Amino acid sequence: MDLAALEIFRTVVEAGGITRAAARLHRVQSNVTTRIRQLEQSLGVDLFVRDGKRMVLTPAGQTLFDYARRILQLSDEARHAVQPARPHGRLRIASMESTAASRLPTVLAAYHQAWPEVELELVTLTTRQSLDALQRFEVDCAFVAEPLGNPDLVSRPGFEEELVIIASAQHPPIRTPEDIERPTLLAFDSGCNYRTRFEHWYSQYSNAARRVIQLGSYHAIVTCAAAGIGVAIVPRSVLALYRNLPQISIHPLGEAGRVTTVLAWHPAMTSAALTALADMLPNIVATDITREAA
Repeated sequence: MDLAALEIFRTVVEAGGITRAAARLHRVQSNVTTRIRQLEQSLGVDLFVRDGKRMVLTPAGQTLFDYARRILQLSDEARHAVQPARPHGRLRIASMESTAASRLPTVLAAYHQAWPEVELELVTLTTRQSLDALQRFEVDCAFVAEPLGNPDLVSRPGFEEELVIIASAQHPPIRTPEDIERPTLLAFDSGCNYRTRFEHWYSQYSNAARRVIQLGSYHAIVTCAAAGIGVAIVPRSVLALYRNLPQISIHPLGEAGRVTTVLAWHPAMTSAALTALADMLPNIVATDITREAA
């Protein structure tokens, strides 16, 4: 006696006969009849009293029908229990502002289309603030720049960014900090990973003092750089968002400007909604790379 035989038996009872059961099961009538007879033979009892076209359950058939419903229901419950739950509920995401502006619109649009039952919440924070929020379980996951520096977190590679230095349009080429005419850095607060990278690059070449002007958006940073107030380090992907980019000069950092953005989370916060985001990320990233190459 197997589950398929029990399913056929239950359907015959609920449908009221072989013909209707065969239609529901998308089987030929002879196949259904054969499976019922095989079930009766394996149990050694008659399950139906056949009166012309009518099929009436015997006492043994009624007993088996009660068990069949319970067994098939338990089978369904077991199958759903071992399968991943469908993503639903709330997913709280933290992200660097650059990633939120240049990378996440495509990601979140695709995610919302695939899993409309998930309520997405997005907050922009610096990398350090995002890592602190993960540690306090205030967000479920975060897009941050490597390195994480926290062994308690797990991560999934996301986007490869190129950081460049921007300055006024008239600024001469910048290869080392000594080439910067006005050593004023336009940046987010000290929790910004990109600012930390610039400061590390600067200290490797120069001990000269520098001034930092903290700003709250890339728009302010870019316009201030264009005005000659100072220099800034920004992802090239952010500059690509501008239809009318302010008059600035762009100075590559080479290998020092290569940085990976990852999706990070604490294992305790893993959910079906978070797993779905992590699983779909590689395909979206690959699509973006192909589009940029074209």
